[in-house]
Amino acid sequence: MDKPVCFIDTGSDGKLRVQQSALQMLQQIQQPVVVVAVVGLYRTGKSYLMNRLAGKQSGFALGSTIESKTKGIWMWCVSHPTKAGTTLVLLDTEGLGDVDRGDPKHDTNIFSLAVLLSSTLVYNSRGTIDNKAVMDLQYVTELSDCIKVKSSDEDADDSSEFVKFFPSFIWAVRDFTLELKIDGKDVTEDEYLEFALKLKHGTTRSVIEYNFPRECIQKFFPSRKCFTFPFPTALENMSSLESLNSADISSEFLKVTDHFCQFVFHDSCVKRLKDGHTVTGRVLGHLAKTYVDTISSGAVPCLENAVIAMATIENEAAVKEGLQVYQSGMEKLKDSFPLELKNVSSEHQHLSSTATQAFMKRSFRDTDGKYLKSLQENIIKLFDEYLCQNEQASKKRCEEILSSLSAPMMKKLKQGFYTKPGGYDLFCKDLEDIEKKYNSQANKEVKAEEVLEEFLKQKSVDSEAILQADKKLSEKEKKIKKEKEKAAILEQEIKARDEKQRQLEEKMEAEKQSNEERMRQMKEKMDEEMRLQREEAERVMDRKLREQADLLERSFKEKADRMSQEIEEFKRQNAESNRAGEFAAILENSKRRHEEEMAMMMQQRREQMMGMQQRAIQQIILRPSDECCIS
Repeated sequence: MDKPVCFIDTGSDGKLRVQQSALQMLQQIQQPVVVVAVVGLYRTGKSYLMNRLAGKQSGFALGSTIESKTKGIWMWCVSHPTKAGTTLVLLDTEGLGDVDRGDPKHDTNIFSLAVLLSSTLVYNSRGTIDNKAVMDLQYVTELSDCIKVKSSDEDADDSSEFVKFFPSFIWAVRDFTLELKIDGKDVTEDEYLEFALKLKHGTTRSVIEYNFPRECIQKFFPSRKCFTFPFPTALENMSSLESLNSADISSEFLKVTDHFCQFVFHDSCVKRLKDGHTVTGRVLGHLAKTYVDTISSGAVPCLENAVIAMATIENEAAVKEGLQVYQSGMEKLKDSFPLELKNVSSEHQHLSSTATQAFMKRSFRDTDGKYLKSLQENIIKLFDEYLCQNEQASKKRCEEILSSLSAPMMKKLKQGFYTKPGGYDLFCKDLEDIEKKYNSQANKEVKAEEVLEEFLKQKSVDSEAILQADKKLSEKEKKIKKEKEKAAILEQEIKARDEKQRQLEEKMEAEKQSNEERMRQMKEKMDEEMRLQREEAERVMDRKLREQADLLERSFKEKADRMSQEIEEFKRQNAESNRAGEFAAILENSKRRHEEEMAMMMQQRREQMMGMQQRAIQQIILRPSDECCIS
């Protein structure tokens, strides 16, 4: 093949599929195949390595942006450079963790296929092999479920079976800048890898979480090696290595990558099945078709049993499902905007409760309340947006009411009706009539007071002109009427702010009730989880006791004693397990966060009201003494 082709991609139905053209190419390869697959997080330079393994500068698509360039799995078949009569099949996989990928199961499927199809699996990462790097390789913790159908905890250790067909493993560490030393002693790259995969002693939850992916790597990939790249990955995206300022750096970089290629070629073996059968291109095509069809049909139950991955996937999906329930209900309510705040708040509480129920039904192992908190925060954000839209609709309606009621007065203004002696009193009378009718028609609108405040401020300009032109009034009378008008506007401003405060308190009360309902549902969920955990603990204990009895019956005294110790350790851990305390802490933290948010909102409103009161006092102080009685 002179260039790579798409091997496996996603169809219009969202399911993985094998490209027929790629299968036809594999059908023509009757030689044994060495299959090298590269996996890793997206945008870490996997495609560049595959091009170098193919002996080319280009071929697999390279990206210079944050977007994942490779989609699905791409294949390039070339003659093996060191093994005569053998075809080298390079599989470049889509980057794991691509934020643009919609299907949360896609990464697991791609990783599983890379393991199933390859004879050498290269895992590409950057920096160092620290705990984060190991945790990024979480997909390895799911392999026993993804590949071994209907496996169970009671089965014997099957790692000996895995090594018969699992690929060799190479961890390629890019941008590596550390010295290969441990406790001051020089070590090889492989020794560095083993040090990074070293298990911790203990049985705490954090230790178990730390050890689990390392145990899986050790179990599934007993043949494992490490290769470090001391140069920045960014150099690979340059149009030409010769464009570097230093020819020495360019030469050394090429030497490192060439050494990596030889390293892979030497470590890679012909792909074989579990029974040792050699895999040819044709067989590889059949295997790929079988594996992809099986995964696409959902026949492999591994994805449901991989607890860590599925907890993340399901909880994220549960958040989306809850938000969809809430948003679809609010969108229907939106058609009736504007509404009274109590009606919007009431529907919000109902939909928030329904959304939480949908979330609780699907979520599991959300032990720290992270995803429930995410749902809560997103619902509050959406609620604020819908309140804003309701306010905009209310404002529009109020402005339309005022526009209609003030139309006759606006006509009189244009005709100069008020520009005569006594015109100011006529203008004030018409304005008072408009205000009364408006209050009657818009009294339930959430923006009624605020829109009226703005209207009065706008009309104060016309009022000032009419007042000054009214020859019937003396200068002193004009000053008194002007102050009365200012007092009226200030009074309306205070009414508008009081209404905002009332609405804020109503909103806070709605949030309080929603939060209490959310906490009630969370407690029910946690009580159910604790019940299931107790039942599971009882089942585990029963199995251990039966196993111990069986060992004693078969005279395995030493193993029975170890089992007895294990049982005692299990009892101790079970007794020390304080999940109820954890759940109580989650509930308390959630309640405290809600109270702090509400207190902050109230403080902001109090500061606003104090500012208004101070402005009102200042206006009274600055008035002449003979006019204070008016205020």
